[in-house]
Amino acid sequence: MSVSYIRKDILAPQAPPVSQSGVIRWVRENLLSGPFNTILTLLAILALYQLVALSWPWLSNGVWSGANSMADCRAIVAANSGPDATGACWAMIRERWPQFIFGFYPPSLWWRPILTFGLLFVALAPVLYADNKRAMSTLCGVVGLLMVLCLIGADGFSSHTAVAVALMVALTAIAATKPRLLLILTLLFPFTALWLLWGGSVWGPIVALLGFLVMALVYSLVAPKLGSVMGASTGFIAACLWWLFLQPHVSEAWQALLPLELLYVSSDKFGGFLLAFVIGVSAISISLPLGILLALGRRSDMFLVKTLSVGFIEFVRGVPLITMLFTASLLLQYFLPPQTNFDLILRVVILVTIFSAAYNAEVVRGGLAALPRGQYEAADALGLDYWQAQRLIIMPQALKIAIPGIVSTFIGLFKDTTLVSFVGLADPLRGITTIVRADINWKGIYWEPYIFVGAIFFIVCFGMSRYSMYLENKLKTDHR
Repeated sequence: MSVSYIRKDILAPQAPPVSQSGVIRWVRENLLSGPFNTILTLLAILALYQLVALSWPWLSNGVWSGANSMADCRAIVAANSGPDATGACWAMIRERWPQFIFGFYPPSLWWRPILTFGLLFVALAPVLYADNKRAMSTLCGVVGLLMVLCLIGADGFSSHTAVAVALMVALTAIAATKPRLLLILTLLFPFTALWLLWGGSVWGPIVALLGFLVMALVYSLVAPKLGSVMGASTGFIAACLWWLFLQPHVSEAWQALLPLELLYVSSDKFGGFLLAFVIGVSAISISLPLGILLALGRRSDMFLVKTLSVGFIEFVRGVPLITMLFTASLLLQYFLPPQTNFDLILRVVILVTIFSAAYNAEVVRGGLAALPRGQYEAADALGLDYWQAQRLIIMPQALKIAIPGIVSTFIGLFKDTTLVSFVGLADPLRGITTIVRADINWKGIYWEPYIFVGAIFFIVCFGMSRYSMYLENKLKTDHR
């Protein structure tokens, strides 16, 4: 005789088994999922243990203060941990950090690169977070606070600090209320940074900015009659004529009429991470639009444009960057008129920009090639001309696809700024480190400066990588 049973009450949900949830599940699936994976995990743990066991005594016995030389560090380590102990001498970083950051920039003028670096992030805010008012205001506020603290530490609470406080409060308020106005700072930042870092007459950057207004005016007059390409070409030629022949005279006239200037700082005073950021930020911001134009030129139907673009890209990609840097340092001057003073940092920025633009062109071309033909046909069906189609339909999608490759190129470019040491510039990795190690007081130090410089490079590059991931997720519109 069978008795049927029907449950009338729903059982309460129970927690999953311990082996199928939490950390244990993650370890089983990712570290111990099979014999081969288990062996690799055990080998990795063994290697990590050996690395920590060998480096921990050196790190834990490190000297952070109270030492003015390598001999003092060794004496302190011997006194604290025994005569046979070894320890890192971080006191060298504590004493020489200004050289790693500012190079040989005059200490009394440190407020200028600090202010420039703070304004850099404010200028980037509307570009990085175009439709996120909260993120822009938060970034401006945090950067302003850190910048003021750095100014107080470098210059005390001086008039420069007071002006910086007022400026950052105003910019933070603008970011919280009318963030689009920050785009004005974004457009003016290159000229502001040039004046703050190098100094000299304020009329030089202002008159240089007028060259772009001349370009826009000529374009607006020529483009409606002869097309966008002729308008852009004519405008560029007009701007170059302005910069080469009229700008010096106009700047001198305004300086004589209304003298406004900062103390001039020559390029040989630049060094450390100040130099790395000047070269890196300049090359990154210019190489991307130049790479986009080269990518479009390579895919063009016009034979001359395509041939020139392909030749330029393949030539630059086939030449090592160090060769181009030597060209900028030694050979470029021979092709300029006599008595021409072409700044070395400017020459390096131009060559590094060209080098990066060639690689960006191929990355962007890959994004263009990934788009289906239907996107181009849709643009034609809407009656858009070539540049309207590229601006509104094609290029936004191509750049979204190419984001990982573009950011990877930017990271490689920023790290490659250390190669400028081969042309006599004091980069943070080789130039400043060599100078510090040449000091008799720090003779024998080796790992500490490289670890310090490498950590800062890692933070910057990791930040770019994380922003790339944020941008990819933000722009991800598919449903996979």
